[in-house]
Amino acid sequence: MQSSLRTRSFVTMALLPAVLIFILFAIVPIIWSMYYGFFDWKGLGASKFVGFKNYEIMLQDKVFWHALKNNLILTGSAIIGQVPIALLLALVLLKNTFFNRIIRSAVFLPMVLSTVVVGLIWGYIYHPQMGLLNQVLEMLGLDSWTRAWLSDAKVNMYAISIPINWANIGPYLVIFIAALNNISSEVNDAAKIDGAIGWRKLYYVTLPIIWDMIVVVIVLCISGSLKAFDHVIVMTHGGPAHSTELLATYMYNSTFNVYRYGYGSAVSTMIILISALLISLNYIVTKRRS
Repeated sequence: MQSSLRTRSFVTMALLPAVLIFILFAIVPIIWSMYYGFFDWKGLGASKFVGFKNYEIMLQDKVFWHALKNNLILTGSAIIGQVPIALLLALVLLKNTFFNRIIRSAVFLPMVLSTVVVGLIWGYIYHPQMGLLNQVLEMLGLDSWTRAWLSDAKVNMYAISIPINWANIGPYLVIFIAALNNISSEVNDAAKIDGAIGWRKLYYVTLPIIWDMIVVVIVLCISGSLKAFDHVIVMTHGGPAHSTELLATYMYNSTFNVYRYGYGSAVSTMIILISALLISLNYIVTKRRS
């Protein structure tokens, strides 16, 4: 009993500095931002209480709804793209061979790179005149497919989603490999004896065991997509004509470009609420699936 109490005390004391730092630099700013969302404030000087006026203006702004639509596109592409690809790569690269370690490192490399560097690289790839993508399409005789990928409002959000997905597959690959390695060898042996091999084993044994981890990865995809910012700022700055505007870039432009800190705080609060709503929806759907 005393040993258990000592262990709990040690764990509590060890976690306390991290918890305090998290509260100070994450929770307090969120609460502070929610508070200023009810004020008309320019960042300096006195603030004026306006109630829900900032939210009313936001919900009447077409740019906000377009940014939300773009974020939903990004979220959908992340769930459909990042999760299955990361899981498939984890299944293929599960064995700890030298070749597999090299491939894992290559897949994880974009996560190590600065998001600015990733944005610049893909900006050059998508360049309408010098871009690698258009040059490859021309070499293949697909000249009709070439276009200004980041300027065409019909495709630019889908074009932006590719580098974002490419840069974020690595961490999910590591998570899935860890989850697959934690599956007991006895479970695998029992499945083999029962005739569950290949896709049958994946569907009836592997996926149910790691399902909770899949749910966590989807939550990370949702939260990551809703706070996406760097890649878009580097490649398009939210343009042209707000066609690649995201909620985060909309908040940034509304806050720092026109000095509407109260309105920007309201937008950031809305992002948190939308994120909470989507994550709750994810838990409802995945709970039914499990």
